Parts: sequence; structure tokens; C-alpha cells
Amino acid sequence: MERRIRVMLVEDDEFWRQRLSSDLNKEEDIEIVQTAATKKEALEAAALHDLDVVLMDINLTENQLDGLETTKELMLAKDFQVKIIMLTSLTEKEIIVKAFQNGAVNYINKSSFQDIVRAIREAHAGTASIHPDSAATMREEIRLMLLTPSEREIHELKERGYSRSEISGKLNKSLNTIKTQIRSIRNKLLK
Repeated sequence: MERRIRVMLVEDDEFWRQRLSSDLNKEEDIEIVQTAATKKEALEAAALHDLDVVLMDINLTENQLDGLETTKELMLAKDFQVKIIMLTSLTEKEIIVKAFQNGAVNYINKSSFQDIVRAIREAHAGTASIHPDSAATMREEIRLMLLTPSEREIHELKERGYSRSEISGKLNKSLNTIKTQIRSIRNKLLK
């Protein structure tokens, strides 16, 4: 039998830590070798254990988003080759994007158990596909990379409901410039 996929679960909520550990250990090819409840515990355990995948909760202490910070620190650690999957119930675009920028290979709602199992296997095999919980956000983010910083600023204001004249006043640009840039944005995003 091949070696089981060695997983560390980083989760501050006792209920989720016990439930996920218990359920994942029932899988023939997955083994929870370590759990951690804090950033400090996660960083220390990662240095001590031979891991393949880390399941990382985003909020480890009272909505501080320290799971994002922990992910970044793990990815910057020398010789750290482990795949990190973010577990959360948060759906804010900025948080999803930051998770991937910090090195996560996936972003999944922690109540999607079968999806977590599949994500662990895919991450370990190096074939991780982005889960639907975050795929739409990441597709949009990639499309927005086509925009210049100025166009992106205008696009964000337009998305928040500002009119062309309000954007013009807010950015100190002529209305014609705003119209031209909005036309350029449309052309780039509709390709």
C-alpha cells in the first residue's frame, strides 16, 4: 500500500477540528498527522512533521484572518513544498484573492466534506482544480488583470454604482476621459 496523504488540519473551532479529523481519518488514503488551533502551533508543527497537505482555516482567532498570514509564512518558509487548502465560510472577493496570492491551491467551504477529500487528493497529485466556491471570483480577478491601474479604479467605482460624472469628479478626470476609459474597459472585458 502506498503511503497515505499526510495532512495537518489548522482549525481553532474544536467542533470542526474533531469532526474533520475523525471523518478524514476514515479515508483509506488520508491521514491527519497533526492538528493545530493557532498560527503559532501551525508554524511549529509544520517544521516538525513531514506533511503533504495543510487544511487551513482563515479565521484562527476571532475573525482576524490569521490563516491568510499563516499560509503566507508557511509558503515563505525554506523548502516548504506542502499544498495549502483554505477552509472557510467567508465569500468576500478580497479574502479569496488574498488566499491564492499567499499560496493556497484551493479555497473551500468547510462544510463541503466530499469536496475537501477530493481537493486533498488533487492537491497531493498536483492536479488541483479551483473549487466552485472560489472559481468565479478567480476568473473575474484574472479578467481584471487586463485592465490598467487607472481602468481598474474606474471599473471598481462603476461596480459600486458611481455614475460617469461622479467618477469624473472623484478621480479629477474629464468626463470624456472617463467615457473613453469605460469603453476601453468594456472592450477588454468582453473579449
